[in-house]
Amino acid sequence: MSPVEIAASTLKNHIGANPYPGRGLVLGKSSDGSSWQQVYFIMGRSPNSRNRQFAANGGTLETQPFDASKVEDPSLIIYEAMLETKRVFLVSNGDQTRTLHDGLEQGQSMRASLKSREREPDAPNYTPRITAMLDLSGSAPEIGLSILKANKIDPELTDRHYFYPSAPLSGLGYGLTTYMGDGDPLPTFVGDPLLLPIEATVEETLDLYWNALDEDNGISLAVKEISLDGSASRIVLRNKYV
Repeated sequence: MSPVEIAASTLKNHIGANPYPGRGLVLGKSSDGSSWQQVYFIMGRSPNSRNRQFAANGGTLETQPFDASKVEDPSLIIYEAMLETKRVFLVSNGDQTRTLHDGLEQGQSMRASLKSREREPDAPNYTPRITAMLDLSGSAPEIGLSILKANKIDPELTDRHYFYPSAPLSGLGYGLTTYMGDGDPLPTFVGDPLLLPIEATVEETLDLYWNALDEDNGISLAVKEISLDGSASRIVLRNKYV
């Protein structure tokens, strides 16, 4: 299969036919080559996980409670999911977005910035922390992806996986999800970053992924459009509960 066919198949099978890939992110280039795009979605099974919505403020995407009176534990569900600094664009599934942002501003690398972070402490799932970075501050774009997940032998330890792929072709992106599917405990993501599709506009990409998410478990989805030189960005989003 061609890369485009692989991406379409992965979207269909890993996300569309999967009741619970969990939280997911994609970083890629629009199909017309005019911009970069970052995708982030959240899903939920428990009332606490489902009590969320996205809110955008400039280049920052935040998760917020839909009903603040029903929040049980905000520590792992309320965070900045997208941040920017000096033409570097970040997206993650937790408050490590802020950790990476602050580390980069201090001159640290992605790996060094995330060294202090561990997989999430939500035993027995031990949800991975997934992060993607698009760096447009240099002469050529640089992409980094990270997944911090529990060690198979001792889940109290964290295995750290980093990927620095070449820039994708137009219409393609690299993605990570927290889980391979539903289960108890939830099966953590395994393997290399996924190859996934990116449409021409952020609105089209938003529709593509929203329609692929499980209707019961999908909660919120956002797509950030980034100019090729990193000088401008905008976020479009959709929340299940409005």
